[in-house]
Amino acid sequence: MPKLIRLYITHVIIGFVIAGAFVGMLLWFNIANLWHLVSHSDKGWLAVLVLWLANGIVFAGVQFGIAVMNMKDDDDEPRGGRRQRVGRDNGQMVPIRVTAQSRSDASKNS
Repeated sequence: MPKLIRLYITHVIIGFVIAGAFVGMLLWFNIANLWHLVSHSDKGWLAVLVLWLANGIVFAGVQFGIAVMNMKDDDDEPRGGRRQRVGRDNGQMVPIRVTAQSRSDASKNS
């Protein structure tokens, strides 16, 4: 299996585990009376499943994003191109004359 696919699957699993812990804490601490709503409903397990799945998608995306951003390349040498000055003469700005047209002149030309 390619390294990138293995990296993705690993961090998605980590994200869903974190989401499971998050949903478990929401239920344990009874945030917004969620435990009561889930436990006293016949479709409460479906609500918990949807909550875990939705949070799992978010946490997996964040986890994978963090993993990708932490893959840094230690490159200390500068990579920038050669800077060239544009529109300058001997380091000074060069004025350029631009003629302005009124709106009526512009509509006649088009």
